[in-house]
Amino acid sequence: MYQYILIGILLFCMGYAISYWVKGTVTSRKIKAAENEASRIIEASKITSEAVVKEAQVEAKDRLFRMKSEFDIETKETRIELKKREKRLIQKEESIDNKLEQIERRDREISRKEAILQKREENIEQSEIKYNELIEEQKKQLERISDLTAEQAKDLLVRAMENEARHDAAKLIKKIENEAKEEAEKKAKNIMATAIQRYAGDYVAERTVSVVQLPNDEMKGRIIGREGRNIRALEAATGIDLIIDDTPEAVILSGFNPVRREVARISLMRLISDGRIHPARIEDIVKKVGLEVDQAIKEAGEQAAFDLGVHGIHNELIKYIGRLKFRTSYAQNVLQHSIEVGFLSGIMASELGLSSKLARRMGLLHDIGKAIDHEVEGPHAVIGANLAKKFGEAPKVIHAVAAHHEDVQPASVYAYLVQAADGLSGARPGARKELLENYIKRLEDLEKIANSFKGVSNTYAIQAGRELRVIVESGIITDEDSVLLSRDIAKKIEETLVFPGQIKVIVIRETRAVEFANK
Repeated sequence: MYQYILIGILLFCMGYAISYWVKGTVTSRKIKAAENEASRIIEASKITSEAVVKEAQVEAKDRLFRMKSEFDIETKETRIELKKREKRLIQKEESIDNKLEQIERRDREISRKEAILQKREENIEQSEIKYNELIEEQKKQLERISDLTAEQAKDLLVRAMENEARHDAAKLIKKIENEAKEEAEKKAKNIMATAIQRYAGDYVAERTVSVVQLPNDEMKGRIIGREGRNIRALEAATGIDLIIDDTPEAVILSGFNPVRREVARISLMRLISDGRIHPARIEDIVKKVGLEVDQAIKEAGEQAAFDLGVHGIHNELIKYIGRLKFRTSYAQNVLQHSIEVGFLSGIMASELGLSSKLARRMGLLHDIGKAIDHEVEGPHAVIGANLAKKFGEAPKVIHAVAAHHEDVQPASVYAYLVQAADGLSGARPGARKELLENYIKRLEDLEKIANSFKGVSNTYAIQAGRELRVIVESGIITDEDSVLLSRDIAKKIEETLVFPGQIKVIVIRETRAVEFANK
């Protein structure tokens, strides 16, 4: 038993010794292999580091070479630039030196001239003193001779010369005016009088109706409709605003387009008469009325052209003429005004031996721009000229339309005839309406302007402000002065007031001798 135990212990010891020996042998081999590997790595690292160092040295040398090359190039460019600047500076210095020399020469010349001028100034001052002494001596002699001071004599001379000049000017003006007007005024009056006598047209003032009367106030609610649908439909279909306020039994139509206002007026009156007011019915009525109004516009234009005997006008231009039926100016219907201007132009043209047909055509078309002046910006004369040109009217007609308010300078007899006819039609009594306040203020301003002149005793505005009679004091204003006074008053009225047509200024001067016979 103990033998086996002893053998086991021996075997164990032997196994442990063998394992320890084997382990030591393996460990020593590993250590040796590690040392060899470390030596190899160190050797490789030395080789790699030497290569890196060499490569870095090469790269550093290469970079240094490039930097040196770039520096050399920049230095060369800088030297070239510096040389250029040096050259420019040298040139500028030479230029400055030349200018300095010129300035010095000028200074010397100026100094020389200043010396000469100073000497002349001294001579002039001495001469002036001498002349002033002589003038004062002459003044004193004149004052002793005339018993007047120098200021009194000067004022007397100036007044005498002024009065003489005004007197001569007034006589010359009066003579020239009398000679020039003697025949021209007589002939012009005869032509205009003949034109007015031969034209027998009645004045008709057709104003665009903007208020529609209702049978009762309940109709307002029906026009508005449930939640406002009827009034919205009517405004959308006509393009006109309906104003329904506290005005009893009335609806106001508001809009810039007179044709649309007329369509809205007729449509609303038909809807009220029919009693069926709803969106579908409104659209149907407005459409029908629009076609009717378009037809009426065309017929009105054709009738106007037929009445004046004017043919060959473009169809679209005929429609624009018809649209003037719904346009007013100072409460004067523009279509009736255009027809009247056409007749008057034709009559005056025939009296002068010109083409009456061409003059009537110009008169009919002269206000055509008012048919679209609410749609296009600019004066209606220019708008009308462009419209006539667009539809192929003759250059003479286009010019007359453009020049009838002198937006373009008149260049033909026909243009002046249309101007005169336009003035006759608009300025005759009753043709246009004017607010009472504006009318009274214009009369007061007329009289106030005339009364502001010296020598005026009384002023009367008559003929609805078309004539101003000025009575002057005969002791202050002479016959010649009255001619100048009338011109001065007329000029001041033109500069101060705005008025249609013309205003006639008459200055009346009379001397009254009153004596009483007593018993």
